[in-house]
Amino acid sequence: MPLPDGPRPSFDNIAFNAIVLAGGRSSRLGGISKALLETSGKTLLSATLEAASGADGRAVAGPPELREAVGAAGDSTVLVREDPPFSGPAAAVAAAWTALAVRDEAAARPSPEWTLVLACDMPFIAGAVEALLSAAHASEGHAPPLSLLAVDETGAVQPLAGLYRTAPLGAAIGFFDRPGGLDNLSMKRLLARVQWRNVAVPTHSTTDIDTWEDARRWSVGTSGAGESDNPAACK
Repeated sequence: MPLPDGPRPSFDNIAFNAIVLAGGRSSRLGGISKALLETSGKTLLSATLEAASGADGRAVAGPPELREAVGAAGDSTVLVREDPPFSGPAAAVAAAWTALAVRDEAAARPSPEWTLVLACDMPFIAGAVEALLSAAHASEGHAPPLSLLAVDETGAVQPLAGLYRTAPLGAAIGFFDRPGGLDNLSMKRLLARVQWRNVAVPTHSTTDIDTWEDARRWSVGTSGAGESDNPAACK
């Protein structure tokens, strides 16, 4: 369900990096890369990067076959891979967070206060990003400095649609950054060391594509347009 046309609010005062997770196995989609599936004439990866277009830097955690797509996103976007591959979202977040921190350090600039974390299988994520940035704007200058996690229309918390305080997220990653520590670590365990508050987001904005049924319902498909006999998706 696309957002209505019209001007979007500006959140230029909110500085953030962005992490996009695009490296899952997509087992329920027969192994097809969700990142390269299409909706409304663009790939899910492109749509997710577009939703995070205000970021200072963006890191996509995914396989080498995404290199061309990531390169087309511009110099502010890098491709990284969790080690070992397929070791889970927490490991992917850690690899991307570290790459962005190294990039900021090399440029002799502090990392932004916020880090946006998104799974790339949410076709309508732009609405949730807008809600998260709006909440961050409203929280400026208030204590305590909490991270912000999207909560969907069912009340479910979405850790892969969150605007995190960069330093606490890095501290949580550092706590587990040891041999085997991040391998298959759940986001729930990683976030046990992060304080956050919930942010209600627009209906369907965190709807994800896990199955062909999901893809058909939300008009996501393989290369070509819209809904097809073999639709697909990303996480």
